[in-house]
Amino acid sequence: MRRITLVLPVLVTALLGTAPPATAASGPGPAAGASAAAESAAQGTRWEPAPSAPWDVPAGARCDFPVHGEPVVDEVVRRVLETRPDGSAKRVAYKGDLVIRVTNQETGASYDADASGTAVVEYRTDGSQFWTVLGPVLVGVGENGGNLARGLYIVDGAYTLEIGPAGYKTVTMAAGTTDDLCARIG
Repeated sequence: MRRITLVLPVLVTALLGTAPPATAASGPGPAAGASAAAESAAQGTRWEPAPSAPWDVPAGARCDFPVHGEPVVDEVVRRVLETRPDGSAKRVAYKGDLVIRVTNQETGASYDADASGTAVVEYRTDGSQFWTVLGPVLVGVGENGGNLARGLYIVDGAYTLEIGPAGYKTVTMAAGTTDDLCARIG
């Protein structure tokens, strides 16, 4: 059986509470006639780049200190699997290697976090998202912002991740682990 590695660049930005890169978050634009609809349909048949942007979170937002994240390996591509009638993405798959260097901005301590995993993401019309995941993903949680405590984590295993319309994150593990990155670089 062939294993396909899918990566979650949007998850890195969406879960950290930073603005996601346009190519990874917006999906195909709304259809404006037959040519746009044809382009939207073509999106589902090919992989396209979906790079992750560097990000910063202030002290207290995720860790007790300010944190900078930056991809050191980013070979992420995405494929739109299903669109809505208006051409916007409904389900998207991501694949490719993604390693994020997470740095404590006070001390300079850093850790290269492997955020490579497999996933299909459902983007809902209310702004919520549902992720079906196998493998490691970088997840940032604010105070009272999820069923994990405030922090930055590598969540690894077989699980789902639901991001509510207000950003509340619920990780439901079938099997897996969480690695506290704040502790690693604190």
